[in-house]
Amino acid sequence: MSFNRRQFLTSAAAVSAASLLSFEGASAADPIAVASLLDLSGGLDIYGKPMIDAMTLAVEEANAAGGLLGRQIKLINYDTQSSMQLYTQFAQQAALKDKVAVAMGGITSASREVIRPVFDRFKTLYFYNTQYEGGVCDRDQFETGVTPAQTVEKLVPFAMKKWGKKVYVVAADYNYGQITSQWVKKYTLENGGSVSAIEFFPLDVTNFSSTIAKIQAAKPDFVWSALVGGAHISFYRQWAAAGMNKSIPMASTTFGVGNEQIVLSPSECNGMLVCYNYFESVKNAANTAFLAAFHKRFGADYPNVTELAMGSYQGFKLWAEAVKKAQSVDRMKVIEALETGISIDAPSGKVTIDPPTHHCILDVHIAEVKDKKFNLLEDFAQQKPSDTAAVCNLIKNPTDNQQYVIKI
Repeated sequence: MSFNRRQFLTSAAAVSAASLLSFEGASAADPIAVASLLDLSGGLDIYGKPMIDAMTLAVEEANAAGGLLGRQIKLINYDTQSSMQLYTQFAQQAALKDKVAVAMGGITSASREVIRPVFDRFKTLYFYNTQYEGGVCDRDQFETGVTPAQTVEKLVPFAMKKWGKKVYVVAADYNYGQITSQWVKKYTLENGGSVSAIEFFPLDVTNFSSTIAKIQAAKPDFVWSALVGGAHISFYRQWAAAGMNKSIPMASTTFGVGNEQIVLSPSECNGMLVCYNYFESVKNAANTAFLAAFHKRFGADYPNVTELAMGSYQGFKLWAEAVKKAQSVDRMKVIEALETGISIDAPSGKVTIDPPTHHCILDVHIAEVKDKKFNLLEDFAQQKPSDTAAVCNLIKNPTDNQQYVIKI
């Protein structure tokens, strides 16, 4: 049998097409890889472990419902161990070796800012599911956590009305604490109050005796805490041991996201005010179903589902909805789907992507710590990320890629 040139080319093309179809068929059967970069160990594991549990449940629920686009989802957990070096290393591994469709992770803003450039460079979609100081503007990234305009702006006037107008701020010494303390100052001044002092502490500090003495001397109406991590729990213990919690109350936008209210005794933290998107006591059908499923999976004695855990759960759900809408896991197609304003009825309430900022519109609640639980005091429906919206519009400026920082 002989072939002329035209017959050979036609035959080769047919073989190539068949091979391609065969490859695509195999590829379509492969799991969709999703990365989780969180601390299972290290100084911030009090935050990371519940976040990983919530992500695990979200993935298992999706797989039980048939997966996405007919494919199962493979969750790859990288234990970043509260190490910036490991965050960078695992971000590269997720993008280049494991070729994940989306990466979800980072706890501190510092960890976010070391992995964000990696994912930008290697064109990997990234979800940051943690409450933070606001201002990040990056088309490859989506933020599901609350920002100061959604929490600090609500809690400052509430606390001032309840306790007085003079505040003393203690905060973790990195992006979140530094920038959030400026938002506290801004909203305090706007509501006719004053800030006695702002003090910053590295994440490994455990001795706060000198600061407690300074606060005693300053005599503020209340203390604002933006402390972070296991080491900083020492502040609350030392504060109570000095009897200060009986004379000067406290508000915080970090307390409880690591279940500090369970680690501490009621006498050490009762009466503190906090403000978040999610509490277990939020009443709606989605939350009832979620808590039943969560406790079935992780045990009826699971201590408390945190704000950060819910952020992780909701982040995955938003991405999954966008994949369904895009009918693809392609990064740009999913981004464009998210930018239509994807919305879900989540356990915390309605959560909607704000297209210009890639942040979320969501409900927030002020609550009081009482006997290891949170009692809801006031609700604020569908709060927009107005702080970030004031400086970021990725629809008009899709190439913008920076973090804007408040200046007072």
